[in-house]
Amino acid sequence: MGKEIKKTPLLEWHVSNGANMGLFAGYDMPLWYPQGVKKEHLAVIHSSGLFDTSHMAVITVTGAGAATLLQHCFSKDLEHCLGRDNLPLTSGRSVYGLFLSPAGHVLDDAIVSQVADGFYMVVVNAGMGGKISQHLARHRSQLEVEIVDLTDRVGKIDIQGKNSARIVAGILADSDTIFSAFPYFSFKGWYEDLPEVAEKVCLQDGTPIMLSRTGYTGEFGFELFVSPAELLSVWKMLLAAGEEYSLQPCGLAARDSLRAGAVLPLSHQDIGNWIFANTPWPFAIADRGVDGGFSKHFVGSDALLQQQTEYTLPFAGYDPRKIAISDKACVLDEKGTEIGKILTCTTDMAIDRVGEEIVSVAGDTRPVDFVPRGLCCGFVRVDRKLDPGDIAFLTDGKRKIKVEIRNDIRPDRTARRPMREML
Repeated sequence: MGKEIKKTPLLEWHVSNGANMGLFAGYDMPLWYPQGVKKEHLAVIHSSGLFDTSHMAVITVTGAGAATLLQHCFSKDLEHCLGRDNLPLTSGRSVYGLFLSPAGHVLDDAIVSQVADGFYMVVVNAGMGGKISQHLARHRSQLEVEIVDLTDRVGKIDIQGKNSARIVAGILADSDTIFSAFPYFSFKGWYEDLPEVAEKVCLQDGTPIMLSRTGYTGEFGFELFVSPAELLSVWKMLLAAGEEYSLQPCGLAARDSLRAGAVLPLSHQDIGNWIFANTPWPFAIADRGVDGGFSKHFVGSDALLQQQTEYTLPFAGYDPRKIAISDKACVLDEKGTEIGKILTCTTDMAIDRVGEEIVSVAGDTRPVDFVPRGLCCGFVRVDRKLDPGDIAFLTDGKRKIKVEIRNDIRPDRTARRPMREML
């Protein structure tokens, strides 16, 4: 007998609205809806898209030793992580990082949010709540800490795209106050009534939520955390409020193509059971000092200080064609020598090349009447250092496509733009 397939509280809505469903991390999830992946991808770029992300796992870490435990297990230095001045994590702010094994391999990536002093929320990937909770428990020692795996006990919806704040404002009880100051990677409220949370965020019907200015597309938007019992109601409220903005429900396929174009990794595919080194994501690790060491010691840090010879690199192609990931798929240099493997290969439908420059359909530099064909993009892991602009080839043994190593892929992303520009 196989494992039971899990479902989110929105499964029946997805099915009744024609979603193409598929298994992802043990959950029956929408891959795309009848409008298709391209329209969903472009909806996020042009306006906004709505994603069911309740398959993600939530862990709470509370108690007098919570900060100490996370400092030991989490790759980011919580005492030096906010803004240009590297200020400490504080209540209402979040930070992205990794949980590593002692060998420096990625157990999972995560967002850690400080809800209050001694009260942290950790969001990890689907199916990882129990594993990361156990990892934290193994390192708890004598610390006064309570670790609670809330897998399937928290509803979560992502709304992404430039009109997200306008749409969310239509269902909030006090949007002017809530949106008056809301920097990137901050949050307000909590999805339950708890005395530790000073600022309460409610919808117009009184539903309490946690509203986080984070996401996984590279575009402006929010993640909403609610009680699972309220999830369907909130989903429908957002769709109604977003109707005038052509808000589209989106599946995992569009989420994948958007995140790849934004140079964001998929855990257990682009990062995983190998050492985290020479990647496009050094911001996930504590800062390095002039002596080459990290600003703190954490699980896996010693391994990361060793010299590494593999490189994970972003790439973009020259047309929409892509290579399916398989045992035969590999990366070739210009001489045809195999140099590595393909980690992600998808198509960002919002971009194309104008000459040698990659241009976004939402960018200020796009030509008049610009209609992008889309470009394949993603990540490769190779056995040598390649510089931006270097050419490589992806092949599955039957066909071969030319790609360019890049520092960045989709330009003019909106995730970090000030709230005042997005209202």
